[in-house]
Amino acid sequence: MFDMFQLEAMRHALVAALLVGAAAPAVGVFLVQRRLSLIGDGLGHVSLAGVAIGVLTDHSPIVTALIAAVVAAGLVEFIRVRGRTNADVALAVMFYGGIALGVVLLARATSAGGLSIEQYLFGSILTTASDQLWQFAALAVVAVGATTILRRRLFAIANDEEYAKSVGLPVMSMNLLLSVLTSVTVVLSMRVIGLLLISALMILPNATGQLLGRSFQGTTIWAVLIGCVCGFAGVGSSYYLDTPPGGTVVLAAVAVFLIASTVAALVRITRSRRLRRGGHPHVHQDGCGHDALLHGDHVDYVHEGHRHTADTGHHAQEAPHPAGAGHTAYTEELADAAAQEEHR
Repeated sequence: MFDMFQLEAMRHALVAALLVGAAAPAVGVFLVQRRLSLIGDGLGHVSLAGVAIGVLTDHSPIVTALIAAVVAAGLVEFIRVRGRTNADVALAVMFYGGIALGVVLLARATSAGGLSIEQYLFGSILTTASDQLWQFAALAVVAVGATTILRRRLFAIANDEEYAKSVGLPVMSMNLLLSVLTSVTVVLSMRVIGLLLISALMILPNATGQLLGRSFQGTTIWAVLIGCVCGFAGVGSSYYLDTPPGGTVVLAAVAVFLIASTVAALVRITRSRRLRRGGHPHVHQDGCGHDALLHGDHVDYVHEGHRHTADTGHHAQEAPHPAGAGHTAYTEELADAAAQEEHR
């Protein structure tokens, strides 16, 4: 059963899968919060052009792909903030421009006897060499370390960019940093998952984490754990099932999401029946795990789409206030980020 550990290629593959499984959800959680879930696909297409440039110029494809992805991410952020084109159009330009440039350059790279591009499109984790593994490790440390250290600020900006600006947070710098971290994650993932499936590992574990976690921090922890488990289990299963590792990892993430969705639905049904029989069983207070909303002279807690007052368990009559209604969404992460900036 454990004979795969005797192969050096499999050991490298499993380590690479764990690195990607941790880094992709750690960065992807902020993309989900900003509703930019598909930006990984766009950067993946641009990275394809970067890979082709590396093959043509006889440079490391990882380095040239990273440069191409970072430049593209910076341009998209600039267009989104400064230009008249909205974010969706900017993403579309990046998608099609990256594909077109990649196809053109790939044709020249292939005619020049370059490496097969399929290993980057669909992943080729079993060909990961020792030097590439160290490169992956460095990129993963950068991605996970930056998102951990700057988690509160990144969340504050992703949650309410206008409020973050009003309290003095460096919104532009943080957005650019997130774009760079996304580029790093895309390049990190391309040999493991493949450029066509990168977004799946950035989004699916976070979608599952939202079902299991009670707070943003809890969601992130769950997402990283699920990413690591799916990466390890997917690569290990592909060895015995003789299937492509990248696709197997993503299928594992899909299976976990479907299982979590089913369990969450059953839990909601059970709680609804319990509420009809015996009232609201949960007592809301600081640290209970639900997001807090400042409502006049008291704090409400958001639970299953409704607001509840603290301690009494009183069920509020409506969902959280929309933006501009005169009430401030005041989560722990947003408050701490603002406080840290005020003390600087």
